[in-house]
Amino acid sequence: MELISSRSNPKLKLVRALRQRKVRQETSLFLVEGIRHVGEAIEAGASLEAIYYSPELLNSDFACQLIDSQSKAGVACYATTAEVFDSLADKENPQGILAVARRPESHLTDLNPANFPWGVALVSPQDPGNLGAILRTIDAVGASGVLLLESNVDVSHPSVVRASMGALFWRPVVSTSFAEFIGWARQYSYHLYGTSAHAALDFRQVQVYRSPRILLLGSEREGLTGEQKAACECLVSLPMLGHATSLNLAVAAGVMLYTMLELGLRRDG
Repeated sequence: MELISSRSNPKLKLVRALRQRKVRQETSLFLVEGIRHVGEAIEAGASLEAIYYSPELLNSDFACQLIDSQSKAGVACYATTAEVFDSLADKENPQGILAVARRPESHLTDLNPANFPWGVALVSPQDPGNLGAILRTIDAVGASGVLLLESNVDVSHPSVVRASMGALFWRPVVSTSFAEFIGWARQYSYHLYGTSAHAALDFRQVQVYRSPRILLLGSEREGLTGEQKAACECLVSLPMLGHATSLNLAVAAGVMLYTMLELGLRRDG
């Protein structure tokens, strides 16, 4: 096994370039770092362009099996020295494996109540970490995926990949406009449930969340606009009993998703 020992090796050029959003957008490629994340990508059937690993850092039999299986499947697997791998890794104390993956493409026209019975629509999200955390919760409650409305957030940002804990590879993420979203929701008779700090109805007072359903969450700064509130058949608020005036977006999504899961199961059961 030949090790890549030079940081200037041309094979490493793309890996470093993918730290830039512009390159990720141009190539539709992104980096997946760490044993669990690479494993989730492989299990979900993600398209991998290459795997880079350091035998000196890698002490996991599972990771070694991943490399062996992917190499046999035709994925280029490159071994590097620990020093070279450290220069590629985004995290401190890296686990010794990362993959170059092709971003999965999902489109709103591909979704309908049969394959997307309930999910989350986020208006203009800004924080990649919040998006990743919401994806992780969506996966945990068995929801279908996330719709990004009027969004400029980078879905392949390392913070999204890390915070999603693999959910990025299992749940569709679709970017669209609010107008297109509303047309789609009406076409398939989705029930839209929104959150607002000014809503009169406490989220605990809702008796049931009907299917197919979408949780609509406003931007982290401004919340839902008047037009977006008007599109919802039900607006709920989460009580704020202290000095803070709002919850973190991912926290609010988590509270609502588990509530919708419980009440949805109550109705469906």
